[in-house]
Amino acid sequence: MASLNQHRVYIPSNARANHYLLAEITPNDEFYKSFNNINACYQRIARQLFAACDEYELHNVHLLANDKLPVVRFNDESYQLETDKQMLFFYNPRYHEAHKLHYTENQQSKKIRLLFLATGDDIRAHSAQFHNNVQKVLDLLQQQLFVDQPRFKLRDHQHLTYDLFAKEKGNKESYGYKLRSLYPRYQSRQCEIPSTHAEMTYVTFSIPLTRNIKTQFQSEINSQTYQPFYTHFSKLFTQLCGDNKLTHAAMVANGAMPIIRNSQVDRNEGNEELQKISFDIEDTAPQIKIFFEADKLVETLHFVIVAAEHNKHEIGYGRFMNQVEKAVHGLCDELAINKQRQDLSVRFFQHISYPY
Repeated sequence: MASLNQHRVYIPSNARANHYLLAEITPNDEFYKSFNNINACYQRIARQLFAACDEYELHNVHLLANDKLPVVRFNDESYQLETDKQMLFFYNPRYHEAHKLHYTENQQSKKIRLLFLATGDDIRAHSAQFHNNVQKVLDLLQQQLFVDQPRFKLRDHQHLTYDLFAKEKGNKESYGYKLRSLYPRYQSRQCEIPSTHAEMTYVTFSIPLTRNIKTQFQSEINSQTYQPFYTHFSKLFTQLCGDNKLTHAAMVANGAMPIIRNSQVDRNEGNEELQKISFDIEDTAPQIKIFFEADKLVETLHFVIVAAEHNKHEIGYGRFMNQVEKAVHGLCDELAINKQRQDLSVRFFQHISYPY
């Protein structure tokens, strides 16, 4: 029983689940030339996509032809916001529905992205059926529209988000999760995933630099450079990861949002909005990556902890999450944080991708 409990993590019952699938295709020039104009191309794809989605009960779907990276977050109000590099989708799976086309007029997009957002009350329990329905829609599009085109790259994203300080706020009720890997979970529910797929499992959390924290580190912040301030956090974070046998992690303090990738597919790169960080999860050597600008004080410190191959257990990622929580608590215990008033959102991510 003690061994089983090590592989179960207790997450507050008010945790929020998100699930979405992103299908990307890079059409060749001949595909675009088969239409009268670019705008007509996008509108034709949208009509056929949304008709297929109605057939398979996919109620919140977006077609993106603007070469912007979609980012999905929970919110009680529905928003779609654009920046130079990102398309931000805020929604509540329980009641937000939409079929929308987002494109730049008269401009040929390098990639066409289809974003399928899960809807309903218990989306984690119905994740395999949702994935199956998306596969059926893609089958129809490939037969009807994308004939002789490159295959889709399909990415399945699942998140669990919760406040690490929920107990301090009086939310004592929790639920024990084993957090099984997506591949065996889908196999047991008759959802076919190719054996040649890629998986990534990781956790993110962010710490706003409040006035209390700035006061706590006043001497480091008031120096001629912010390097001592960032170095303190990076050393503490690295030590806590080592203490808890967490070998793959990153701290991002350059004003960009971290985007996590497998190093077999993508390399590290960044811009003013996004910091892409690549990890080799099969390599047992530590990979701790630190990004900051010594002359720039950011508003928020972003942290990432990735599950390497040795963190993966047949029973699930519960043990990994318990190790992560110990590291995060250790970091927060060093800081002037009011746990009764301030939230610290921990996001557990599970991704699986493959050509379809």
